[in-house]
Amino acid sequence: MKIDEKHLIQLAAVVQAGGVTEGASLLGLTQPAVSRTIAQLERRVGEPLFVKGRRPLQPTPLGRALADHGQAMLTASRKASALVDGFRHGRTGVVRIGGSPFFTDALVAGMIAEFQHAYPEVRVEQSYGYLPELRAAINADRIDLAVCPIDILEEGSGLRFQEVLPGRNVVACRVTHPLLMRRKLDPKELLDYPWISPPPGSPLMADLRSLVLFLGATETKIRYYGGSLTAAINYMKASDALTILPHSVVFAYRNEKAITALPINIPHPERALGILHRAEDLGAPAVEAFSNHIQKSFENLKHLIKRHENAVVWGL
Repeated sequence: MKIDEKHLIQLAAVVQAGGVTEGASLLGLTQPAVSRTIAQLERRVGEPLFVKGRRPLQPTPLGRALADHGQAMLTASRKASALVDGFRHGRTGVVRIGGSPFFTDALVAGMIAEFQHAYPEVRVEQSYGYLPELRAAINADRIDLAVCPIDILEEGSGLRFQEVLPGRNVVACRVTHPLLMRRKLDPKELLDYPWISPPPGSPLMADLRSLVLFLGATETKIRYYGGSLTAAINYMKASDALTILPHSVVFAYRNEKAITALPINIPHPERALGILHRAEDLGAPAVEAFSNHIQKSFENLKHLIKRHENAVVWGL
């Protein structure tokens, strides 16, 4: 025997509300329509579903059992409706984000946590990469967007880049580094100290090579290679080693008072930090909500980052 699921849902509403009129109101239906459904269902099963003469309506054992099945369907239907509504408004879904390691760890990870305070039902899947890998991942639909540094975006790439911060590199060191004691810092003194290598293949690695050439050398003393951002900072705190970092990363660690930037300008390409995504749209509403959150978060940080830069980097 096949029973119409809609009939079970209406039965469940009547049992839950204690009356046909009330059950109809619960579902947004008319009382005559629900009365007809209950009568059809009773004819279908060949048994009464409610005890005669009882008010409020009291289901028979069979009526109760069928109503329980209908209640499960009603609950599932409401959950599905809530899921669709949440998806449309960006409150549910998945955001797949890629990013350059140091910048993502220092700044973006905290922004992800803040986003999920407001959107707790959105799952964020994060991965790492640099521009070539991130661009390929977006085009292959493995990620929805990337937060990364970029020099130039080729015309006709099918991608869009929204700047959130201007690029600015600094030479980072521990707060008690001997070079901070100099009244006047000679840039060539940077070559007297060991260095922590930026991640291989990163823009920072290319920037370090440019800095070494700018200082009139062809190589520098790399003493630590291949570590994560946390590892690099812990190494720096316990040594006189230097490294090159985006100023925004140094800014992110300002409250720990463990690392800082040397007061020296260094050459680096024109570069911006921002959000890279497909040109046509951001896809799911949750992705758009996340992108808006990232943009707003950096907008709120811009003046603080600039103030910090003016305080610690004075120029040659």
